[in-house]
Amino acid sequence: MQQVPIVILDFGSQYTQLIARRLREVGVYCEIYPYFEDIEKIEAKKPQGIIFSGGPASVYDPDAPRVDRAIYELGLPILGICYGMQLITVDFGGQVIRALQHEYGKAKLYLDPVHGHISPLFDGTKDGQIVWMSHSDKVEKLPEGFVRIAHTDNSPYAAIANEERQIYALQFHPEVSHSEEGTKILENFARKICGITSKWDMGHFAKEQIQKIRKRVGSDKVLCALSGGVDSSVVTALLYEAIGDQLIPVFVDNGLLREGERQKVEHVFKNMLQVPLITIDGKEKFLEALKGVTDPEQKRKIIGHTFIELFDEEAKKHKDVKYLAQGTLYPDVIESVSVKGPSETIKSHHNVGGLPDWMQFELIEPLRELFKDEVRKLGLELGLPREMVYRHPFPGPGLAIRILGEVTPEALELVRKADTILLEEIKAHGLYEKLWQSFAVLLNVKSVGVMGDKRTYENTVALRIVESSDGMTATFAHIPHDLLEHISNRIINEVDGINRVVYDITSKPPGTIEWE
Repeated sequence: MQQVPIVILDFGSQYTQLIARRLREVGVYCEIYPYFEDIEKIEAKKPQGIIFSGGPASVYDPDAPRVDRAIYELGLPILGICYGMQLITVDFGGQVIRALQHEYGKAKLYLDPVHGHISPLFDGTKDGQIVWMSHSDKVEKLPEGFVRIAHTDNSPYAAIANEERQIYALQFHPEVSHSEEGTKILENFARKICGITSKWDMGHFAKEQIQKIRKRVGSDKVLCALSGGVDSSVVTALLYEAIGDQLIPVFVDNGLLREGERQKVEHVFKNMLQVPLITIDGKEKFLEALKGVTDPEQKRKIIGHTFIELFDEEAKKHKDVKYLAQGTLYPDVIESVSVKGPSETIKSHHNVGGLPDWMQFELIEPLRELFKDEVRKLGLELGLPREMVYRHPFPGPGLAIRILGEVTPEALELVRKADTILLEEIKAHGLYEKLWQSFAVLLNVKSVGVMGDKRTYENTVALRIVESSDGMTATFAHIPHDLLEHISNRIINEVDGINRVVYDITSKPPGTIEWE
């Protein structure tokens, strides 16, 4: 079992994952667990420090989440953030009350010396730094043994500490980007207070995972579905590095891919990485199955079932296949365990790849401890080209859900060509890696146009270009008008059958990123 230097106990904050990301960015490995995790499981991780996250509850609510008080007896440094601070205050005999007004937004933090010294938590940070507040309750009376180490104009106890017990608490959120020196504060807790000296990076992670995979797999074989997306590409590269030809990587060309995608995937894995990739040409089968279908949910189901059918046919050709590799990421794992218990689970990551229970494999999920940005770093570490590692998300059903209405060879040709032009121009103008996603959607709406003094009655495409950090929310990108005009002109001039281009300015929510 891997040692976890920092254990983060989640009380339901929307920012909990950010705490882990900030610490990992500075080379401190940490993991998130629900606040009710068994104390024995926490001890087994051999942590050097514990962080209590924020949360939406009030400590004086009858059903407010509480921590096992045995946590305090472990003798480990503890950092409480927002709700975590209020919980520590109450647990040690202090008082928390409802604030007269909700404090939300930026505030200036003033550091308070104790015995002439600034707290090690704020070492190397400036007085008057900007921090991010988001709370309705406030500490009214400090517990015995605690002192104030920082304040704001509205929060007399913005940070408190019991130096003897190494317990610290912050009213603000150091993990959000609005807190100027928040990452430094978290790093100070880990390095200066918890004494963590180990440096965690993707090089170390890759070596550890390769050893784990070799030990677990032994002489058996691992089946892996490669889509060409970031997660499956990194899983494939990591597994091949670990077990070589015991890996059976399968790439299904469903005919719903972007321009040249099959060739790119085959070039990277067959030529660059020398991976014995198996390609299944399923174009005709998928198109036949989709004939006449217009409902988006039905499209998704048909594509999923057809994929499983082809994948199962291939799996039966190989002996000694015991494992199936999946690209489950850490957010999937976290979201499958709600802080309110199993009945409130946000999302299950079981069978993330969509394979049915009757396909009897043991799962290997080597990326389940990583966030998306860490997966990209690992991909570069493993020698994958930057273009593949930083590619925009692409849906499993491919271009089928970027064609409103029936999926036909003609419709695929139109959306594929328009999409290629859009991506070429976005890349040429240095915007690709600054955006979350950019693609074209064929609307199956025809309109009148004039081209070369002739009347036309042809198709409309919508351009969808969004900015996001995680795909959960998104805003449409403010692309320069002259660039949009240039893209529109190229599509209309170069793609026969399209005479109108529109730009989607819907954010998520209320819309979704994909149209179907």
